[in-house]
Amino acid sequence: MKLWSGMLSGDLDKFAEEFNSSIKIDQRLVFDDIKGSIAHVKMLRKTAILEKNEADQIIKGLEVIKQKLLDGSLKVDLTSEDVHTFVESALIDEIGELGKKMHTARSRNDQVTTDLKLNLRDESKEILKLLKKYINVLCKKAKENKDTIMPGYTHLQAAQPVTFAHHLMAYSMMGLRDLERLEDYKKRLNFSPLGACALAGTTYPIDREFTVKELGFDSLMQNSMDAVSDRDYILELQSVLSIIGIHLSRLSEELIIWSSQPYHFVKIDDKFSTGSSIMPQKKNPDMAEIIRSKSARLIGNMNQSFVMMKGLPLAYSKDMQEDKKSIFDSVDAIKMALQVMAGQIETLTVNKEKMLKACKDGFLNATDVADYLVNKGLSFRDAHHISARLVKYGIENNKGLDEIELGIYKNESELFEEDIYDEIDIIKCVNERKSLGGPAKSEVERQIKFVQEKIR
Repeated sequence: MKLWSGMLSGDLDKFAEEFNSSIKIDQRLVFDDIKGSIAHVKMLRKTAILEKNEADQIIKGLEVIKQKLLDGSLKVDLTSEDVHTFVESALIDEIGELGKKMHTARSRNDQVTTDLKLNLRDESKEILKLLKKYINVLCKKAKENKDTIMPGYTHLQAAQPVTFAHHLMAYSMMGLRDLERLEDYKKRLNFSPLGACALAGTTYPIDREFTVKELGFDSLMQNSMDAVSDRDYILELQSVLSIIGIHLSRLSEELIIWSSQPYHFVKIDDKFSTGSSIMPQKKNPDMAEIIRSKSARLIGNMNQSFVMMKGLPLAYSKDMQEDKKSIFDSVDAIKMALQVMAGQIETLTVNKEKMLKACKDGFLNATDVADYLVNKGLSFRDAHHISARLVKYGIENNKGLDEIELGIYKNESELFEEDIYDEIDIIKCVNERKSLGGPAKSEVERQIKFVQEKIR
């Protein structure tokens, strides 16, 4: 059955029919379509556009179809043009000709965007839950590693000592912003387009406010042309999911680096690793690599959605049929990536000794040497140059700053005393950085508490 047949003659070319069909993608909306249709028919009953007994039969038929889909006795017919055609055809099969009245005062234009909003509203709630779980895992692992000293990097060069907890909390803060973006997104998503019809509303005495309440929307879209042509809610969600993906990708990159042979900072659990078909010794961080790749997919999907919309005149165009495949793919990808990343972090083994050794080998306390001199009255710039010369000496003589003799220090400045060795102790260097946001144990504990309160 074609919902639009009547004026046109003959059948579609078989390739055009397949090209035009969206059922393989939008079948995902079948329960949203039924939900929206039930609300619509209840409104038709309330406004007496349909007689009560007619509306009751249609609603009962839709509920039967829903149950049959749930128990598997009915399958989505993939020869249907789209999900709306399938539901209407199934309804006619279930209750007869009366089913043809369901579409009164409605177009597929307002129907599909209503379905999609209902679907993405539910999906965004699920993503919120997964984000909170992921952030909780980061906080839990951070609690376990408040004393785990590791190098902090800039330009991927060892820079200053931090803790593994401090590093993980950076990703927790990113996660908080992701949560805020998703929660803020709902403010603009949750407006009902139902009742806008094709583009110009309807002459029937419909009650749009009724379907707003029935479907749990906050309000209705105020312009019928905007209601059917708006896809901002897809563009915005694609953007939000892409940012989440970028954050997960950056953490994946670090897991890949940290677990490699030159580093050995962490060990990814075997549950999240694979081997090689030719090299028996290999253990590959494939899950982290796939997450890194998925982030590229997310960005690609976002670009597809933006480019698709940029040149469309008002109101609806069939181009918008292509909005679903990419957003569904992004939703599925981010849900899986969040779960896999949470599992990787939860089961991660941290090599504390290797991390600490990397700090000592990398002259990460060089800034503290300079700060020592500043606290004794020297300008930071002069102190910086003295510290740099001491690092050069250490490199040339294969000595850490804590192994260089006091006499060498004094050759650079008489301000150095025996207490320099206490001041450049790596653990002390970290725990003295108590400024807000810093890596000191007390400050990281505050950060963990801050995040956990936010997601409670």
